[in-house]
Amino acid sequence: MTTPPTPDPATPTTPERSERRLLAASACLITAIVLTDILTPASLVIGTLVSAPLALAALGATRRATVNLTALAVAGNVLAGLMNATRDGATPTDLGNRAVSILAALLVGFLSLRAREAATRAARLREEERRLQRERALRALIEAVSGPLTQAQFVTRAAHALQALTGAAAVEIGSVDRAVLREPHAYTGHGEGSLGRRLPLDLLARPATRDAAQPRDSQVWAVGGGDTFVARLTRPSDPELLILLTRPAAPPDQLSEAVQTLQPLLDRTALLDDLHARQAQLQERGELLQDLIYSFSHDLRTPLMANAVNMRSALKGAYGPLPDDYAATLRNGLDANAALLTLADQLLLVAKYESGEEDSELQSVPLRDLVLNVAEQLQSAAAARGVTIEPTLDGARVPGRKHDLRRAVQNLLDNAVRYAPPGSAVHVTLARADGEAILSVLDSGPGVSAPRVPTLFQRFRSGGAGGGTGLGLYLTRRIAERHGGTVTYARTARAQSVFTLTLPLEDA
Repeated sequence: MTTPPTPDPATPTTPERSERRLLAASACLITAIVLTDILTPASLVIGTLVSAPLALAALGATRRATVNLTALAVAGNVLAGLMNATRDGATPTDLGNRAVSILAALLVGFLSLRAREAATRAARLREEERRLQRERALRALIEAVSGPLTQAQFVTRAAHALQALTGAAAVEIGSVDRAVLREPHAYTGHGEGSLGRRLPLDLLARPATRDAAQPRDSQVWAVGGGDTFVARLTRPSDPELLILLTRPAAPPDQLSEAVQTLQPLLDRTALLDDLHARQAQLQERGELLQDLIYSFSHDLRTPLMANAVNMRSALKGAYGPLPDDYAATLRNGLDANAALLTLADQLLLVAKYESGEEDSELQSVPLRDLVLNVAEQLQSAAAARGVTIEPTLDGARVPGRKHDLRRAVQNLLDNAVRYAPPGSAVHVTLARADGEAILSVLDSGPGVSAPRVPTLFQRFRSGGAGGGTGLGLYLTRRIAERHGGTVTYARTARAQSVFTLTLPLEDA
């Protein structure tokens, strides 16, 4: 394909050539009138006629050319007047007529300049109005297809908006797959359009040559003798969208602007569709994992509880006397069993909080009694490690779910008992302040390293204080948040660890 020659900037264009011919003809005509005026008697004042070619030429000339022609007409009148006066003498009437002829030339030149300026301003205003109308039309197009739309909704709105903008008899938009128009599809004319039909070849490929009046960078091209205009919108991972406009009233450059405006809006819509699809996949996977956790936890609890019953029965002598080694093995098995049951309970609770499951109705929970009960249950484990639990508890009632709050308190106390050094004490205090119940659990254990503190209350963070399954402190945080409270960790000046659970008090 040959490249069209680049025009030489020094070569005058067609309008410039026409203007030059007009000026040359006007100058020749003015010169002929002046010569005729010189050759005729002074009383005739033929020079008055120079106003006619001056007026005609000024309508198509530039400001500078109009000034030059006016100067030529005045100079010709002055020259003709001098020549006539030298030859025929000068009478007051002749001088008056000559002055009128000169003034007429000046007036015609002045009025021509003003008329040209007015025409230029009017043309500028018309162009500005046309530009504003296009901008308003493009804004209306953007508003019509903006918002969180699916691609099907985008195509439908874009088709109707393009018809309103371009004045087309019909607009059709659809996805092109193997020369067939498919969904997403929209058609603003009568019937169903070309959905599901094989498209003609001239609609599928951009022609090698286009209308000379159409801009080279236009996004649309005409087919079918100019009766239909075609454009395309690209999509990242799907086939292109084909746009067919039947007998549009708007010019090709405006159609191209509209297509260019739609492309980024379609890109955003495709991105939103992709995000929605990914969210749906994540939600489906999340629901699957929650179902698996529920099933695993429920199925795990039944054999573990049955196993615990059998081991306790054996330790109590249900199957006769047992050797000491075997009894010790059973006791270790019971401890492992209890750990697995705790894990199953924690997994169930995690699944509950992660799924956003609705909570049961809040109860009035006596927090002091609850803490004392948990401390009493942990006394045997604390005694085995040589640790004492020292409670200092004020009475406090909080609105909440007793089972969940018990789990949170147990996690904090169990954590302190496990990491407190032998011979030390775990101090548990419960106080009321500023409408809140403040439970603090303090121990002299090794504490949490500084790098781990920011992630201490996240899932599956183990090692050091707060270790184990990595779910206990995470569940404590979720339970506290669900009850409108907080849980924090700090290291005191005496190198002690303190966990603080804060919950809103029950309204009096």
